[in-house]
Amino acid sequence: MANHGKVTDEGQPPAATDPLVEIKELYKGFNNSGTRIEILKGVNFDIIAGETLAVVGASGIGKSTLLHILGTLDRPDSGSLFFKGENVFDYDNRKLAHFRNETVGFVFQFHHLLSEFTALENAMMPVLIKGTSKKVARETTEEILVRVGLKDRMGHRVGKLSGGEQQRVALARALVLKPALLLADEPTGNLDQDNSEQIHGLLLELNRELHMTLVVVTHNLKLASFLSRRVTIVDGQLVETD
Repeated sequence: MANHGKVTDEGQPPAATDPLVEIKELYKGFNNSGTRIEILKGVNFDIIAGETLAVVGASGIGKSTLLHILGTLDRPDSGSLFFKGENVFDYDNRKLAHFRNETVGFVFQFHHLLSEFTALENAMMPVLIKGTSKKVARETTEEILVRVGLKDRMGHRVGKLSGGEQQRVALARALVLKPALLLADEPTGNLDQDNSEQIHGLLLELNRELHMTLVVVTHNLKLASFLSRRVTIVDGQLVETD
């Protein structure tokens, strides 16, 4: 799929025209009380390196299902997901977990932080899982926490942080390994308007600074309007919207 000529909120085109992700003939369904419900029906779609993509639409159409497959948290029933030309679902579970840790960052509506740990300790976890030394992990994590505005809150436990601060910790955790792909599922769904707008702005700034590809599932049409492309799911297919 070629660059569609869409622009970012700063008037700049996406950073590249080559697909980072290629979805080929993707099918996914679920059994519900003996009834088969098909969610994705042979989806073919490209995501360009460096672009920002909003997945919008009503609840239950398959937005989060799509995001989970993009992040390899779930496998499709059939079809392929190519990342830089490699079908990642050909990987065994160990290699897939390694790919996910180093290449994909996740931010969810519920931040999933560990309350007994500090902001720094929570955000460090992906670096430690990778096997990096604690000293390097700390330095790397402190840098990204400063960038998301938490310089003076690193040592605070999660329970001492506001909702907006907790989501910034979750964002820092997602970005600490500088993933090529950041996936966000309703990242501001539990935040007030002021905090939501701050997180929106931060996501777009980081997209430009880190040249990462950003895919956001959201009901927030204002946020969606700032992203370079918008799609919805209609009868199991991805459809571009205005």
